[in-house]
Amino acid sequence: MSYTPLEDYGVIGNLETVALVGCDGAIDWCCFPSVDSSSVFAAILDDQRGGQFTVQPTKSFESLQEYVDRTNVLQTHFRTASGRTTVTDFMPVPETARATSSPMQAVYRRIACEDGQAELHVDFAPRFDYARTVPTVESTPHGVVAESTDEAAFLSSSIPLSVSEHGAEATITLEEGETRWLALGYGCEIPNNPGHHQQVLDEVVRYWRDWIDDSSPTEECPVGGKWHSSVVRSSLILKLLINHESGAICAAPTTSLPEDIGGVRNWDYRYNWIRDAAFTVRALTELGHTTEAREYFELCLAHCSRGPPSDVSPVYGVHGDPVPDERTLDHLSGYRESAPVRVGNAAADQHQIDVYGELIHGIYETCRYGESIGEQSWNAMRSFIDYVCEGWKEPDAGIWEMRTDRQHFVYSKVMCWVALDRGLKIVANTDLDGPVDRWRESRREIKETVLEEGYSEAANSFVSAFGDEDRLDSTSLLIPIVGFLPIDDSRVQSTIDAVIDRLAVGDGLVKRYEGDDGLPGEEGAFLLCSFWLVSVLAQSDRVDEAETRFQSVQRYVSPLGLLAEEVDPERGIQLGNVPQAFSHIGLINASLDLAEARQRGTNANRNGATANTDVETDASASDSTQARDGSEKL
Repeated sequence: MSYTPLEDYGVIGNLETVALVGCDGAIDWCCFPSVDSSSVFAAILDDQRGGQFTVQPTKSFESLQEYVDRTNVLQTHFRTASGRTTVTDFMPVPETARATSSPMQAVYRRIACEDGQAELHVDFAPRFDYARTVPTVESTPHGVVAESTDEAAFLSSSIPLSVSEHGAEATITLEEGETRWLALGYGCEIPNNPGHHQQVLDEVVRYWRDWIDDSSPTEECPVGGKWHSSVVRSSLILKLLINHESGAICAAPTTSLPEDIGGVRNWDYRYNWIRDAAFTVRALTELGHTTEAREYFELCLAHCSRGPPSDVSPVYGVHGDPVPDERTLDHLSGYRESAPVRVGNAAADQHQIDVYGELIHGIYETCRYGESIGEQSWNAMRSFIDYVCEGWKEPDAGIWEMRTDRQHFVYSKVMCWVALDRGLKIVANTDLDGPVDRWRESRREIKETVLEEGYSEAANSFVSAFGDEDRLDSTSLLIPIVGFLPIDDSRVQSTIDAVIDRLAVGDGLVKRYEGDDGLPGEEGAFLLCSFWLVSVLAQSDRVDEAETRFQSVQRYVSPLGLLAEEVDPERGIQLGNVPQAFSHIGLINASLDLAEARQRGTNANRNGATANTDVETDASASDSTQARDGSEKL
């Protein structure tokens, strides 16, 4: 075997877990029963012992993957000298599982010969518990079962499957128009019933199209034109990452896919980061997915309210459990020999004060979209805002979760300002109360301190942390986006130019920061930061520049519309865990900002005037700032 490039994977899922399917027809990653459970297939992390489930032609082939329009149903088209075959992969989501009496923990694979003749090989080789367990495989009336002491995976099919040392396999020949089905059930056996399987497929297609069409039809979507399909695909990917029971969004469904090929920058992202909340709410609500946004914030607030405000963790399990302690799986070689393979994440134990601002801001944004704040929720929010009045003075690990000594990161301070600012706005615009004088004074103090210690005249830019004279961080691009300063402030514009000059690499890409982060090796350009730059350029009415950069970044989107965490600017390959929620959120929000900028230009040309500005702080504040309408949106 060899390793498939990350951009050559598609994903399917059931709103509990996700499977990665390569363009070679191999399922190389899937965890059951949940996305953060141990793996059943993990060839993506070790091509020899990880385990996989493959359907592919026996002879030389070309392949192409695509999604059934407006769905998360994946098709892999194979072409050989003798004919064409399509493998259709999908998982039943809860609604369709109930409607068809089918199990949730299942993967269906439909094999259809489109023309000519096709000879294909089926190779079923599950490896439980991150490939620490090789199951026993036995025949059943419907196919085979792979079992260990604690787990069982049933593969049902009318295809005769032969039990082998490593699993089960078969070679089949199909003529034009013939179809075969493979149904994988985790913990349960699915009877061979092609008619029922087709019904499940039809219902799954209907579910995804209804979800897209009911929430964001083409004629109403705020992003139209050439970017519409990218936004639709990104919203479908985000939906796959939202757990249907808890509402939590996992940052990515994979672990240890490297930021540096052959290096140690390999992390487990299968958890729910609180900071994703503020970045997510706009992407979901403006595309019409208000239910997901509301449920997500209710969950985040519940997680954060379990203990004293000072003990808020930046990350939780997708069902609200604590994130497991970080450990390495030394028996796995890692993607393209990138070890160690890690499960769990030590970031859960870090102190990251920016999360308070992101949490409060996200809830404030849901209010702007029509949601209300109950008394119990407000009591919890007020305790977080009160904590920030003193907590902002502490050093922390920052948004990038540095594994060095804590520092006074500028972005962390700015987000503490955001927590206070949004708290003041909520009090000003509702019947809720709070110690506004204290909050206002702390907000003023934070702003003065950031402007004095966070901006470097030498660099002509905001810097990474207090005391840095010349180290830049792309989080400075968020200063106008959160309304800390207006977009036309000279310090904001000079920071944008400094980021372009020093952090922009490759074709439209942006790196996260400069300087040592305590880890060996290099990382790629960070896609979310690349989209931040597009957003601030669009908000600056540097629209042509923003669109040029956005189009350049679009070149790194996979053929299926998927984005990993990073891109290697020299080789143009995707790096890090995939698909990455942050990257798709960035794409959606940048698209929204470009659409708004184009609309402003249209209105200005029509009316002969520029867009109006809104006061960004509450009416009683002494340090009111001016910013474009909507600039508070992350």
